[in-house]
Amino acid sequence: MVLTPGTKLGPYEIRSPLGSGGMGEVYRATDTKLGRDVALKVLPAEMAHDPERLARFRREAKALAQLDHPNIVTIYSVEESEGVHLLTMQLVEGQPLDHLITSAGLPLDQIIEIATALGDALAAAHEKGIVHRDLKPANVMVSNEGRVKVLDFGLAKDIRAADLGDATMTSDSRTQVGVVMGTPAYMSPEQTLQLTILGRCPLVTGAHKIFRIDLRNDRLRVPWSGFVLQSVFC
Repeated sequence: MVLTPGTKLGPYEIRSPLGSGGMGEVYRATDTKLGRDVALKVLPAEMAHDPERLARFRREAKALAQLDHPNIVTIYSVEESEGVHLLTMQLVEGQPLDHLITSAGLPLDQIIEIATALGDALAAAHEKGIVHRDLKPANVMVSNEGRVKVLDFGLAKDIRAADLGDATMTSDSRTQVGVVMGTPAYMSPEQTLQLTILGRCPLVTGAHKIFRIDLRNDRLRVPWSGFVLQSVFC
């Protein structure tokens, strides 16, 4: 289901697409009641009929609702309009981190600023028992004012829950149960090997992102690729 500009979902009017992923499609929309633009995440119809996907969508809303931090995107509401399930969130005007990283790398002061913001955001989520599980440059926005925001908690896990396994799908494809959760190039070893996910795992992936930001022309290297890939695929 692709929503075109002008489509209305309750008080929200679609303006333009912002992106899509394994757990939904995101649009820029106007909240006609409050007169402000928001990021509107829609669960596609084929997923809405899957109880597990719908449950994940709702868990994203609950995870975000627990987090109040300047470096984590703010959720406004979880709603349903004409059978369409949607989340409304703060609209961050800027660029995703993967678009900012150039072949020349980034200035050291900017790397430190981004690293500090990511660390603060992950620490705040950890304090609430939330593990992101899909932290990567595409899910980190840098606003036009330079503020770092962590986005997309669609694969987030509450590590305080009883079931700590919950490894079911990758974020870059809509796959069946049994596939490792996350984006392989940015996953911690524990996540790739389907071991128990602990609060320190996103700190590993956060460090990985800083490693990549500072690689300059060697951006495609993966710090632990040999161990992880050999363990999983051999």
